[in-house]
Amino acid sequence: MRILVQRSLNSSVSVDKKQVGKIDKGLVLLIGFTTTDTIEDVDYLVKKVVNLRIFDDENGIMNKSILDNGGSVLSISQFTLYADTKKGNRPSYINAMNGNDAIKLYDEFNNKLSKYVNVEKGIFGADMKVSITNDGPTTIILESR
Repeated sequence: MRILVQRSLNSSVSVDKKQVGKIDKGLVLLIGFTTTDTIEDVDYLVKKVVNLRIFDDENGIMNKSILDNGGSVLSISQFTLYADTKKGNRPSYINAMNGNDAIKLYDEFNNKLSKYVNVEKGIFGADMKVSITNDGPTTIILESR
């Protein structure tokens, strides 16, 4: 499981020109699953996301988590995080989990995360337009393995 985390001032996601998710300050998570991911990977990364200290404290040092700082999460499914570009110029997605299995883990991840923070979501598998105002910019990659 791989998550690209972006600290955000405000972000939104639209499908068919209709906004389906929006946050003010918080985190945007682009989430991808690989063929070997399990619920243990989900549990590990939920804890990692909510405790990740990437918000500034009173001294301007990244020392606070979203639990300390407040804010919401915009969660976007992103199978392309498992693109393999080693051969040729066309990415292969052979390492990405199939949609039927990935949606179960994505939903479980969002359900568990929502116990800690407000979670807005895109629509799994849809053609989404994501607008992100990255704060910092701060972008971090988390992996479960």
